[in-house]
Amino acid sequence: MPEMEKVKAEAAEAEKKPREPWLKKFLPTWWVFQPKPEKVKKPFKQEAAEFAITLVAAILIAFLVRTFVFEPVRVDGDSMYPTLHHGEFMYVSKTDYGTTFIGIPFTGLGTYVTTGGDPERFDVVVCNYPDRLDKRGARLNFVKRVVGLPGDTVEIRGGYLYVNGVRYEEKFLHERMYRDFGPIVVPEGRYFLMGDNRNNSNDSRNGAVGPVPRDMIVGKVTGVVWHSIPSTLEDWGEKD
Repeated sequence: MPEMEKVKAEAAEAEKKPREPWLKKFLPTWWVFQPKPEKVKKPFKQEAAEFAITLVAAILIAFLVRTFVFEPVRVDGDSMYPTLHHGEFMYVSKTDYGTTFIGIPFTGLGTYVTTGGDPERFDVVVCNYPDRLDKRGARLNFVKRVVGLPGDTVEIRGGYLYVNGVRYEEKFLHERMYRDFGPIVVPEGRYFLMGDNRNNSNDSRNGAVGPVPRDMIVGKVTGVVWHSIPSTLEDWGEKD
């Protein structure tokens, strides 16, 4: 009987010892296996807290990227045809020369801060218009092309764009402009914007819009998620 008890004790002790991998007998004697650490189950409250922290961190990172780096914006309307088409989604870079609202969203409490450099002629940009707000009081986004920089003299004559007396062919347009405009001098700190669909675009030629202030230029359009048909935007491979 004592012998039987001894055998059971030895068996129980052997069960407590970690089992050696079956591969060990095929490996050289100098090979060392690291024992697997035991997985310790965390308390439910700790797991819930870690999940909540991870979720908040992910939301915060997404917010910071969307605010300061880039955001997708949907094209609404045909004012930029044929460069951009209704329903397409654009990549809008905030790092080139974006404008960011710092404050409490939808309250008007805060300020708009510009980052990076300044727009260049013929950049495609997402912008806001003076006194154009949605139902929540937030600025509405529009997509246009920069044609006049601060101090430029802009004129449309005979269907062509003239800037400082120089005529531009603008090969990205699908038709010439019907109406003459200007000349007008772009004030300092403002930009003259027009849609590529020149005969069907509400832009800086409208007295209610006019040249747009720098802090109303949200960011630069750097690409399109998917083109419904080939576009003249530079990322599509066709230079203006």
